[in-house]
Amino acid sequence: MKVVLFCGGYGLRMRSGASDDIPKPMAMVGPRPLIWHVMRYYAHFGHTEFILCLGYGAHHIKDFFLNYEETVSNDFVLRGGRTELLSTDIADWTITFAQTGIESPIGERLRRVRHHLDGDEMFLANYADVLTDAPLPRMIDEFAGRDAGASMTVVPPQSSFHCVELGEDGLVGGITAVSELPLWENGGYFVLRQEVFDHIPENGDLVADGCAQLAKRGRLIAHQHRGFWRPTDTVKERAALDHAYARGDRPWAVWERDGAAAGPLSAPGSRNGATAGAR
Repeated sequence: MKVVLFCGGYGLRMRSGASDDIPKPMAMVGPRPLIWHVMRYYAHFGHTEFILCLGYGAHHIKDFFLNYEETVSNDFVLRGGRTELLSTDIADWTITFAQTGIESPIGERLRRVRHHLDGDEMFLANYADVLTDAPLPRMIDEFAGRDAGASMTVVPPQSSFHCVELGEDGLVGGITAVSELPLWENGGYFVLRQEVFDHIPENGDLVADGCAQLAKRGRLIAHQHRGFWRPTDTVKERAALDHAYARGDRPWAVWERDGAAAGPLSAPGSRNGATAGAR
C-alpha cells in the first residue's frame, strides 16, 4: 500500500531560532531524521511506496534523500577503496516528492497528491513526526474487514497533568491523572479509503473535516494502542527520543526487534544502494 507522509509544516515548537529552517520531520533521532524512522517502520511491513507532501523546508528533505549515505546506518566492507554494503535501508523504496504548498492544511495536502495514489482504494497516511510500535498489519486487516472510510490509531492522553474535581465552596472532590481518564488522543497513523476525499473541502483538514464527517456517518473506526507511542512536538520530546536511541531503548525500531533484513543487498562495489525515484 502507498504511504502518504505530511512533512510540509513549519514545526515552530521544534525550532531553536529564526535561522533554523529545518522542518520537523528532519529533526535528528540518532543518526537519522524522524521521517527516516517513520518510513523504516512502514517499509519493515512491506509498504515501500512513499508520497511526501512537501512544503516548508522541502529542500532539506530532498537533499537528504538525493544525497543519501547508506554507510551511516549499515555495515559495509571497504575493499580496494570501494564500498561494499552488507545491507541497505532504502534500495527498494520508491519516493514521490510532491510540493503541496507552504501554508496548506493537512487535508489540502492530501487532496493535492490524490493523483499519485493511482486510484488505489486503500492507502496509509501519517504526520511523519510520531514514533510507535503499533501493529500495522493488524491495523490494516481490521480496517480491510470493516465497512468504513477511515481508521485512525488512538492512544491514551500523554499529558502528565492532573484534573481536579471541584465541588461547592471550592472543595476538591478528587484528583485524577489525565492519562487515567477514559479519553483517547489521535495517534496520527491512518488507514484510509478513497471515500475520505468526499469529505475534505478545498483547504480543509484531514481530521477536523474528513474524519469528523466520516464519524458522523458511522464510518470512522479507531485502533486503540496502549503500547509505545511518542510525539515530537517540542525540542524536549525530540531530545528524549534521541537519548533513548543512544542507550539502545528504541521500541519503535521494529525492524531491529524482529531481526528483519533492512532490504536487498547492494551489488558488490556499489557506493550507494539507495534509489529515490521521483515521479
